[in-house]
Amino acid sequence: MAAVTDPIAAAPRRRADSHRGLVFILLAPVLAFFVVFNTIPLLWLLGLSFHNFSLTSGMPPEFVGFQNYYQLWLGRNNFWGDLSRTFTFVAVGVTIQTLLGVGLGLLFWGSRTMPGRRIALTLLFAPMVLTPVATGTFFRFIYDPNFGVLNQMIQGLGLPMVDFLGSPATAYWAVLAVDCWMWTPFMILMTLAALGSVPKAELEAAEIDRLPFRKRFTLVILHHGKFILMLGILLRVIDSFKTLDLIIPMTKGGPGQQTRLVAVELNKQAFESFNMGFSSAYAVYLLLVSIAMTSVFIFVLNLRRRRGS
Repeated sequence: MAAVTDPIAAAPRRRADSHRGLVFILLAPVLAFFVVFNTIPLLWLLGLSFHNFSLTSGMPPEFVGFQNYYQLWLGRNNFWGDLSRTFTFVAVGVTIQTLLGVGLGLLFWGSRTMPGRRIALTLLFAPMVLTPVATGTFFRFIYDPNFGVLNQMIQGLGLPMVDFLGSPATAYWAVLAVDCWMWTPFMILMTLAALGSVPKAELEAAEIDRLPFRKRFTLVILHHGKFILMLGILLRVIDSFKTLDLIIPMTKGGPGQQTRLVAVELNKQAFESFNMGFSSAYAVYLLLVSIAMTSVFIFVLNLRRRRGS
């Protein structure tokens, strides 16, 4: 005897099936885009990293196993020097941007009745809107030793001319200063977002208790806003590690190798030397380093969150 299906009991099951189908239909374009433009190129890059292949040789790819990775590990093209230079660029730059961003963010947050506050914030966020290539070009002219505005001011003070981008002693720090100028507004924005997440009731209670600003900042403001602030720092670390389009118009990695970060060397190997096998291994190395940095950062963030809870 055939079982009789209760239509009332089967209705929720049909709705659940139709809901799952709708979810799949809505996610299908995103998943297809991810597979075509992310997964497949990543697998192609990984496979190419095990081959010796140059676009200018006219020869088919030659399988060499881990030879490209081994050469990088041995320091081919001064890989470890470029990597340490990049780590210094990231650590110093993000630290300066965070300190300036938090300080200026607190200043603007505490002066809501200041005349011209909105205009000042708009002008302050302008560097973040500019493209890095345009910013690098502007500052190359500003730093120019012959007709640059900065050297005109220095010579007006009776000091000797400084070749900021041509001297090995100043080129690295001149590029780093431009990066800080460009991205400090981003940390100001993240600081204002973090401050906006602080409950007003707790701030008012801290004011009633007459807590000094240092304790208000550490116990109330930082307690609620630290996760947004840490997210901003993480985004800046990842983005700063990939710095390329700011350096190319300013120094192209020179003088010598003073401003040659890992992204600059990767760009040279892939799109100037067309050494696709070696550059693929280089890119995989950088991907692993980025994943390691991000994982450590997220682990520390979650550890602090668990301790705070």
